[in-house]
Amino acid sequence: MRIVNIRPQRGVSLLIGAIPIVILIIVYAVLSAARLEANTNDKVLPTFLAMFHAAARLATQIDPRTDQITLLADTTASLWRLGIGVAIATVSTLLLGLALGVVPLVRSALGPLITIIAVIPPIAVLPILFIAMGLGEASKIALIVFGIAPFMIRDLASHVTSLPVEQMVKAQTLGASSWQLTLRVALPQALPRLIESLRLSMGPAWVFLISAEAIASDVGLGYRIFLVRRYLAMDIILPYVAWISLLAITTDLVLKMISRRAFPWAHGDGR
Repeated sequence: MRIVNIRPQRGVSLLIGAIPIVILIIVYAVLSAARLEANTNDKVLPTFLAMFHAAARLATQIDPRTDQITLLADTTASLWRLGIGVAIATVSTLLLGLALGVVPLVRSALGPLITIIAVIPPIAVLPILFIAMGLGEASKIALIVFGIAPFMIRDLASHVTSLPVEQMVKAQTLGASSWQLTLRVALPQALPRLIESLRLSMGPAWVFLISAEAIASDVGLGYRIFLVRRYLAMDIILPYVAWISLLAITTDLVLKMISRRAFPWAHGDGR
């Protein structure tokens, strides 16, 4: 049997995927223990116990300066910014992506502009956003929208444009208007692609959020990471990075579950 035809079952697949993670954890534990034995004040590779104590302190104790639990306040602020930015980008993608994909006139008018915006590095625009919109929440949210919306719009528009021409012709033969073509033919097939595009965009969205928080913020996951780096507090930085990863993985799994349950036909489930 060719190796390309070997498809492990779910349990075996999970076990195979866990092996590299376990190896990485063991290697880190050995290296951190060795560095601690050589230098009890080492901060580069903190032990898992040290990271646990630091994370537990941030997750349970109230900061006397803010009168809030640090981890909870940082997480709430970051998720709020991320949620608003992603929501605006998703709605914009749905509207513009459908318009670009269904209406050639709109595609001719706005397609070049969307392409130009998409190739501009979002981080390069951050100073402009801070100058134009200030250092508050608006500029951080705007960076997320600017960073992911153009890619999502182009992806959705391309998907709608590539739908079989026969579908559009048959719908028009049956008397469908432009609105009916959009809502009854294009939209149902665009929604699974929109969710998939959103899943692919969540990684960059986190990058833009952390970047904005690191430069101008007084609360947030990115702000905390860049605040404690001056003290070489790896026992805080690494748990925060792990927490961000856990939030990102959870979001991806939720979006995947929504897509599979709402649009099983798009995943070949046949249900």
